[in-house]
Amino acid sequence: MTTFALIGAGPGLGLAAACRFGTAGHHVALLSRNAEHLDVLGAKLVGEGIRARGFTADVLDPASLTAALHAAAEELGPIEVLQFSPVPRADFMKPVLDTSATDLDDPLAFSVKGPVTCVHAVLPGMRELGRGTLLFVNGASAVRPNRKVAGTSVAFAAESAYAAMLHDVLAPENIHAAQLIVPGAIRPDAEHSSPAVLAERLYAIHTERGAFRHYAEPMPA
Repeated sequence: MTTFALIGAGPGLGLAAACRFGTAGHHVALLSRNAEHLDVLGAKLVGEGIRARGFTADVLDPASLTAALHAAAEELGPIEVLQFSPVPRADFMKPVLDTSATDLDDPLAFSVKGPVTCVHAVLPGMRELGRGTLLFVNGASAVRPNRKVAGTSVAFAAESAYAAMLHDVLAPENIHAAQLIVPGAIRPDAEHSSPAVLAERLYAIHTERGAFRHYAEPMPA
């Protein structure tokens, strides 16, 4: 049995994706900073008959990320699917003229160093399996810079570039890197961007292994 590892476990999209991959037969590793939060989410998955466990880690702490992913693979089985979808902090979203060089330190660590750390932690196991999927979930500013949220616009663009390069270089190894852009808010009543619909979309991206970039819904003009 292989593992679905979720970076940024939460009660919305994260839980829905964990349920979708878990019901498909994967064990589930939930990574977040809040241990009590993880216990609640893990209990919900276990209640659905899914083997799941939380692992405490901070996206801004590479050592904790690496340790958590290694522990998850050892306890639950090799990580076949990694989803990187933590929610950025509000202070990453200052207007461009109010954003200093120092203000970019944490957004870049969060959206670039975090994914790089995760990929290096799981890639050896994927190579040993002979397959794997790396899923990156971003908002619209990843592809259309928004001057009102400069930190995430800069950092998401860098994350997109990194993920696109992974898509190209890892494809010959049967490891698929893909990005899902969610232009609007994730809401339970949204036609294309509800947690359940997005989780199904992420699972289809994993199984169909097509293009690099996907959109949950058309980008507004």
